[in-house]
Amino acid sequence: MGALVDGVGDAGDGADDETRAGARPAPDGHGAGDASARDGHRTGDPSAPGPSASPGAPSGAGSVSGARTARESVRSGAALSALGAGYALQTLGIVAGNAALVVTGAVLGLLTDVVMQRGARRTAQRLGRAQFTPSARQLLRDALLVGGLGALGVVRAGSAALLLGALLGCWALHFVCQAVAGAVRARRQLPVVTRNIDASALRLSCAPPALFSTRTTLRLACVSALTTAGMCGTAVVGDPVWAQAAALCCCAGLLAGAGRVATWLLPGKRVADEAEALEWLERWLAEYRPTIGMYFSGGNASAYQANMWLSTLAELEGRPLIVLRERFMVQKIDTTDVPILCVPKVSHLMRLEHSTLKVLLHPSNSGKTSQVLRIPTLKHAFINHGESDKLSSCNPYAKAYDQVWVAGQEARERYAQAHVGVEDKDVVEVGRPQLAPIEAAGTRPVGHRDGYLTVLYAPTWEGFTDDPGNTSVVVAGEHIVRALLADPQVRLLYKPHPMTGTVDPRAGAADARIRALVEEANERRGGPPPAPEAVAALRRASARLAALSRDAYGPHADEVERMLRQPAPEPGRARAVAEARRAWEEAYWAALPAGRHCVVTGEGPGLYCCFNEADLLVSDVSSVVSDYLSSEKPYAVANTTGLDEDAFRAAFPTVRAATVLGPDGSGIPELLRSVRHPELDTLAAARAALKLRLLGPSQPSSLVRFDRAAQALRRQAEERARLVRARERRPVDAEGEVAAEREQERGQALADALGEDERP
Repeated sequence: MGALVDGVGDAGDGADDETRAGARPAPDGHGAGDASARDGHRTGDPSAPGPSASPGAPSGAGSVSGARTARESVRSGAALSALGAGYALQTLGIVAGNAALVVTGAVLGLLTDVVMQRGARRTAQRLGRAQFTPSARQLLRDALLVGGLGALGVVRAGSAALLLGALLGCWALHFVCQAVAGAVRARRQLPVVTRNIDASALRLSCAPPALFSTRTTLRLACVSALTTAGMCGTAVVGDPVWAQAAALCCCAGLLAGAGRVATWLLPGKRVADEAEALEWLERWLAEYRPTIGMYFSGGNASAYQANMWLSTLAELEGRPLIVLRERFMVQKIDTTDVPILCVPKVSHLMRLEHSTLKVLLHPSNSGKTSQVLRIPTLKHAFINHGESDKLSSCNPYAKAYDQVWVAGQEARERYAQAHVGVEDKDVVEVGRPQLAPIEAAGTRPVGHRDGYLTVLYAPTWEGFTDDPGNTSVVVAGEHIVRALLADPQVRLLYKPHPMTGTVDPRAGAADARIRALVEEANERRGGPPPAPEAVAALRRASARLAALSRDAYGPHADEVERMLRQPAPEPGRARAVAEARRAWEEAYWAALPAGRHCVVTGEGPGLYCCFNEADLLVSDVSSVVSDYLSSEKPYAVANTTGLDEDAFRAAFPTVRAATVLGPDGSGIPELLRSVRHPELDTLAAARAALKLRLLGPSQPSSLVRFDRAAQALRRQAEERARLVRARERRPVDAEGEVAAEREQERGQALADALGEDERP
């Protein structure tokens, strides 16, 4: 099915563009921040090596990741062998006086270098760490070629000097071009990065030509190909003019390119300097007058933590703003109409103190959070990126905020029991406003997709701690998936967490094996292809979504050009993209062959869309369970903690209304039977009660409660500012009163000395 949705994502060759940010991730929640790590919604492509710790794993389960590692080793060995063979052939040709060997070795080495940049990048990186960079490898080839031409008697003293001078000129101009490009990049790095903001006052301009600015490896490959071709031609025909002409042409091209890039340093093309940019920032803040913002700092795979709050932030009363700290994160944020401001330096961040911004919402903790907490004019609320029964949901860092906003009573009690320093008066229940798109149980009948029972397996990742039961992927994942796939009327949606395998290689290996199981099950199931009408509808929906969400800049634009191409958007753009995304997701499901299992990652449907598609959820103790519970549909939780079922339910309140599965996947047939026959479902009432405790009441709506909390916190910030202003005026007033009293005392002393009649 991957071919059906080509064009939805942003593909772009960024291999040589060292300044280009990653592709934008798909919207919505769980698994949304890892578009660069996993290809869309395709199944397979296991990539994480490592041993298995899963009990009872099949004998060939580790072969998928092992085969990938073996392929990488073969490619690496072949590349190194070909590279060495090229140098050996050149050397042998010089010694033997054989032009064919010299030419063959040079061509082999050049082709190997080009292929290695695509198919064996790890090998190229290892060679680079050993200082045997592409430049060094090409220099050695050129030296051997020139030596070969001399040994073969093709070039004489005069022509050899010209050729050598031209080649040295090529290399000198290559490095000059590199230096000029570096100066331009440094000059174009502004102290702030914006999106959805008109920053034209900063004299923004398009990026210089990528071939001469950022694509160093490609430029070197082009020059090397031309000079190598010229010298090989000289070696074959015996005329030095070919080598000289090629080298001189390269010199001319590099000189022109370096000169072209250097024009970006001229006054007419220079962007604003740091002082001008900061002055512009203060003016923009004064004009826009933001009142509430979301502050976010994180890594490549963490953007989903902020993206899940975009729709809520846009609906709040006032003027919203997104404040980021990492430059690459600007393009990781999903489509939104909210202005985005990235301020990397803490000294520049402090300028928010004098703005109208009063409240900052924090969906995650990070090392840079403490920097913004120092601004005294702001009030801070921790809103988290999901709630679960895990200890990580009650991080002691939360006591650094003015308030902690939680979904319901359960989370409030969790903080009280955790004793992490968060006082009950600072906990505010606001619900989960972003859960509004999740459909309630009964909206779609069970088995609505061709009669198959749709089961969503959405395990969490292994986390940074070694707590047992963090994830079911390693211990129970394969057993759960095998048990589900054994039912011929089950359709499985496997949606792994985007950070699976980033800490524990065993989790990555288990994830790869689960993907392989899904692939094998699809091959066994077979079935008719999707209807042509459904495929055509998906293509139309894909084209519509791509047209609305397509970036306005090229793949090699730098951040200044992206700022130029992403000014204040037209009103309603984000809403139109969201509607197109929903239409695409519905078309995606309709275009799948009947009963086809799916691995959903990256550009595939979002988590909440998978919730609506599923009849049953199987997950771990995580925020996924709490969110899914808003639908009141059946769910199961894998117990891999080592606790018995009663202790497990007591320790994790979100499990109270769940079916508990053991590490071996036992109990799944009975669970599936209860979903197919609602009269056997004994946990429906428990789910409704637990939903109230976890997510709060349905009226007033969560968005209303969230907005009320935001406005109340803003009023607190304004009251604090009023008190500070009053306190700052008090010393001046007191000083005036003291001066008046002293004047009165002097007058009284004079009257006493002169007497009543002589008083002036």
